[in-house]
Amino acid sequence: MNETEFLNILSDWNYWGSFDEQPYARPDYLARVEKLHSQKTATVLLGVRRAGKSSLIYLFINQKIKKGHFQTKDTLIINFEDPRFYLPLSSDDLFKIYEAYLKHLDPSLPLVVLDEVQNVQGWEKFVRYLLETKKAQVIVTGSSSKTLGREISTVLTGRHVDIEVFPLSFPEFLQFKGLTVTNAMEIAKHRVTIKRLFDEYAQWGGFPEVVLSDSALRKRELLTRYFEDILIKDVVKRFGIKEIEKLEQLASLFISNMATLQSLNKIKDRVGASLDTVQRFASYLETARLFFMVQKFDYSLGQQIRSISKVYTVDPGFYAAKGFRFSENYGHIAENMAAIELFRRCAFDPLLEIYYWKDQQQREVDFVVKAGAKIKQLIQVCWNLNQEKTREREIKSLLKAGVECNCEELLVITDDYEAMETLSQNGAKKPVRFLPLWRWLLSHVSPGH
Repeated sequence: MNETEFLNILSDWNYWGSFDEQPYARPDYLARVEKLHSQKTATVLLGVRRAGKSSLIYLFINQKIKKGHFQTKDTLIINFEDPRFYLPLSSDDLFKIYEAYLKHLDPSLPLVVLDEVQNVQGWEKFVRYLLETKKAQVIVTGSSSKTLGREISTVLTGRHVDIEVFPLSFPEFLQFKGLTVTNAMEIAKHRVTIKRLFDEYAQWGGFPEVVLSDSALRKRELLTRYFEDILIKDVVKRFGIKEIEKLEQLASLFISNMATLQSLNKIKDRVGASLDTVQRFASYLETARLFFMVQKFDYSLGQQIRSISKVYTVDPGFYAAKGFRFSENYGHIAENMAAIELFRRCAFDPLLEIYYWKDQQQREVDFVVKAGAKIKQLIQVCWNLNQEKTREREIKSLLKAGVECNCEELLVITDDYEAMETLSQNGAKKPVRFLPLWRWLLSHVSPGH
């Protein structure tokens, strides 16, 4: 490709060219980028595609321009998803693009953004050059979190900070819908509207473009395309997968059985592949952030590693998009939503880790929230407290885990029941909070929950 071709593409993605879109605000992520971004290190935005990484970059640049920190000519955004690029690009191509930009824009200390950089071979060498020569600030985005993390750590040791971006949280979802709640009083005031919007969030999820689409048909089409793009672009092409049908079958199995224990040894027969193949495929799907795996909590690291994992999908909308009946599996959808919110919080607090708990009597607790060496919280998602046997089983498991893990903060996430109860088992009394999922998802704006 020649200089003119490069500049024509760049013009469509930069404010000094023809780009003029104004993305929706995401204050929490924007504040995190502003806090961590530095001229000395590369800021790396990771996460599932279409979660809003590119929009976050434009938000950051907009704010810097408004404050007078940048001029429009001082930013170079290269979107490697643009189909006009002849892939695969190499680090040599990056240097040519960069030189064309310098020649025609004459920036001061530019901010160089490499968007969806996993499409470029040897990109990390270009980033290292910019950092070591102090010629530019750097932001990198990518959809293959673990793989990019390994590449960055190898070449940019100590010279990068990572931020994982998820689809919209429930508070962000409400903001996109025009409703901002900042305290418990506003939550109470808008309770009916919040619960109605929560049902929409549970069914269609939090991908920004999906949230802003009005028709159910359009939402389903977008989610279907996202699912296929993640499989093909971030797994099949990235890892050279030839058994595409088996990969798709495994992904569909994970979607239909989300929030349940998944024995890959049993799944291999349903997929028609070897255990090694299924393990590799599962790892690739997690790398692309389509799924998250939660291991069993055990004080023995060896036992923990060998445990069966629970599988969650990054967005509940994929369940509806794949044609499964939303109303028939609300309990698992609720647990999946809780899991992704916990992973989102882990991304903001690196000390947090998430596990599930299970004892030899097969009693189970959905989430163990570990902060450093301490068990911070135990969470049980129990959607139907009206069934006495279900309530008794879930509470007994939670109390047992509370004693075994020496944890006092016990939470039951419910459909709509809210209370604080003191419950006992075998003489041990512990306070247990019951909280509706929609309210728990808003807990950071409602102190005390």
